Amino acid sequence: MIIGVPKEIKTEEYRVGIVPAGVRLLRASGHRVLIEKSAGEGAGISDQEFEAAGADLASSAAEVYGEAELLMKVKEPLPPEYGLLKPGLMIYTYLHLAPAPDLTALLLEKDVITIAYETIQLVDGSLPLLIPMSEIAGRMAVQVGAHYLEKTAGGRGVLLGGVPGVHRGRVTILGGGVVGANAAKIAVGMGAMVTIIDINQARLMALDDIFGSAITTLISNPDTIEHTVRESHLVIGAVLVPGGRAPSLVNREMIAQMKPGTVIVDVAVDQGGCCDTCRPTTHDQPVFEVDGVTHYCVANMPGAVPRTSTFALTNVTIDYALKIAGQGLKATVAADPALAKGVNVYRGHITHETVARDLGYPYKPLAEVVKP
Repeated sequence: MIIGVPKEIKTEEYRVGIVPAGVRLLRASGHRVLIEKSAGEGAGISDQEFEAAGADLASSAAEVYGEAELLMKVKEPLPPEYGLLKPGLMIYTYLHLAPAPDLTALLLEKDVITIAYETIQLVDGSLPLLIPMSEIAGRMAVQVGAHYLEKTAGGRGVLLGGVPGVHRGRVTILGGGVVGANAAKIAVGMGAMVTIIDINQARLMALDDIFGSAITTLISNPDTIEHTVRESHLVIGAVLVPGGRAPSLVNREMIAQMKPGTVIVDVAVDQGGCCDTCRPTTHDQPVFEVDGVTHYCVANMPGAVPRTSTFALTNVTIDYALKIAGQGLKATVAADPALAKGVNVYRGHITHETVARDLGYPYKPLAEVVKP
């Protein structure tokens, strides 16, 4: 199979869809890897390193899209790439379609197959291809929030860890999953007063076992959220519905009650965000203010640490790429239910139930459109 890796074109997105070690594994299995020139430069990977691993270099994205059977990316296709999509092309990347009706309609029209990293789901409910980026985004959320709390960055002028004799900063984390737990690690390490709010009592018990008295755990309800958010210096949105829109937990009225200079980092923004006032931003213009509250809503946070992110991503994507390239998609999804959940669009059909529901499309089970 021919695996194509184009250069990412999202604003200040420096990750790339594969590292040289992944190329070597694909080449050892007899596949051809075609990588657009300079695709890895943002992550500190040279064309020479890719060539040494056995990749062929393409002079343009058009060449990659034109020859590839399986496209390995990091982010969803953007308008300059729409004209390059061809019927039957398999696109293996982060998609986040629930808040993207226009992109979804385009993918259906183009008759492509999309395999979304974020909805590949194991029997235990975990999302193995989302976990490393969630870990990174969770850890980044605290350091980003700490920066924007500085007065020189427009914040309230609060040091999260405080100093002896002065109150520590208050951090509220909405959601106790992978993002939330990793945010808590950094916030606790910085010495902040940390509260995690989640709807799942069992998850709160597990977090209490991990962090003990270093955090406060609260069950999620409107009263708890309103009171805790109002008293916070940094609020981190870390909720997730696999494949679906994030629930809105913080409304405009709550924002108006927060103190000026408070910071919100909404990691859930790529799924629509969990604050009513949030909208996607980019690394070159990452923040905006509503009622004096700073909102950081960058939809590709791990793109700011591209070397770490790229290697972490390949660690989890390469095994599925090898299976698809070696066995073909039909055989692979038939044998691997986790991967089957990753197929969001299959040649004109929405094959992920949550995506179909949130966007108002008819749902077509994958087994009905992919015949052995």
